[in-house]
Amino acid sequence: MNMDIVLGLQWGDEGKGKFIDLISENYDITARFNGGANAGHSIERNGKRITLKSIPSGIFMKGVQNVIGTGVVLDPVSLKKELQDLHLFDESIQPENNLMISGKAHFVMPTYKLMDVFMEENPDYITIGTTKNGIAQAYSNKILRQNLRVEEMYSPDFKSRAGHIMERDYRFLAGGDMILPPLEEISTPFFEAVDFLKKFRCSDTELYLNNALAEGKKVLAEGSQAVMLDIDHGTYPHVTSSSTTAAGACTGLGISPKKTGEIYGIAKAYCTRVGNGVFPTEIFDETGEKIRTVGHEFGSNTGRPRRIGWLDLPALKYAVMVGGVTQLVLTKADVLSGMKSVAVCTHYELEDGTIESVSGRLSENVKPVLKWMQGWNADITAIKDPSALPEELTAFISFLENELEIPVAYLSTGPGREEILKME
Repeated sequence: MNMDIVLGLQWGDEGKGKFIDLISENYDITARFNGGANAGHSIERNGKRITLKSIPSGIFMKGVQNVIGTGVVLDPVSLKKELQDLHLFDESIQPENNLMISGKAHFVMPTYKLMDVFMEENPDYITIGTTKNGIAQAYSNKILRQNLRVEEMYSPDFKSRAGHIMERDYRFLAGGDMILPPLEEISTPFFEAVDFLKKFRCSDTELYLNNALAEGKKVLAEGSQAVMLDIDHGTYPHVTSSSTTAAGACTGLGISPKKTGEIYGIAKAYCTRVGNGVFPTEIFDETGEKIRTVGHEFGSNTGRPRRIGWLDLPALKYAVMVGGVTQLVLTKADVLSGMKSVAVCTHYELEDGTIESVSGRLSENVKPVLKWMQGWNADITAIKDPSALPEELTAFISFLENELEIPVAYLSTGPGREEILKME
């Protein structure tokens, strides 16, 4: 049995949580492979909405084991609150029984958020619009071999070692004239949350996952953020701090690339982006504002308004290539319903006059060349059969399939969990 993977293909917020929640019932295990509490997967169930930040989106399915993998950086305070919110959302869920955490995952220390704030506000550093959740600090200290892993919370000297890291950060921040809260104010909730996490199973999840695959169990790997935010292949430096590709799923979970199966890529019918960074197809007029309002395009984690742009084919082709995507899941087509025409960027014109139709190296100087297509003036949220879709939307989907050379396997027709069509 092979591991299937779900990736975002743009700049995040494509609707990965909804799709994973839908298909996770077909799997034995869902596993989160990267990122931290800097991204959220929003899920609607029974008329209510919840945002999962570190917990895999398969947590709602009975009989499905959920794994927080080695490639994740874990904020215990955030995870504790997330678990408490999950209990309030649905008391029937018992994460103590179906949530497993990699002992090799790294902690996000409480001072890392302060370090993020310091770097975002200090002119000596590049401002990238981080969520200020301390994620980059955790990954950087991981690479520097200066961080603590989850399994170390059982060590008798854990509290002193964690305290040493926080005191070190405090000395640095105090030297930068930053106004700081009392150390105890942030350290006490941290240690209380670490003790709370001890009720969950902590293990070598790479062994568990590989053994499960050998036994014929079905595993679904879930990524946060998206390919265009990948630390290596995204629009650097305005990217996340981890690998968001299918290859990142393999390293983040300890699974060989030989054991991968379907790779589902999630993309909106338009583009959004939060924070700073190049965004060639960004819309600045009232059309962008209308899409933002209708699509409720505000960050699920931060609440920040998302930047809006037309679908960017050069970037999408690049993401499909880098991610090895085999099936496309198209979301938010319903948001564009009622528009007379919609645009797709087919290629870029560069400063030297050359053309790029596949691109991962974007700059502010590229000029998007737009192809305008007829819009679909129909409410598609109630459609249950792909043959009933408006012909204009069908033409839009066929155009994407021809350009990307992969099938659109699923089409999201609305925000609800059941509002998604299987196209094949």
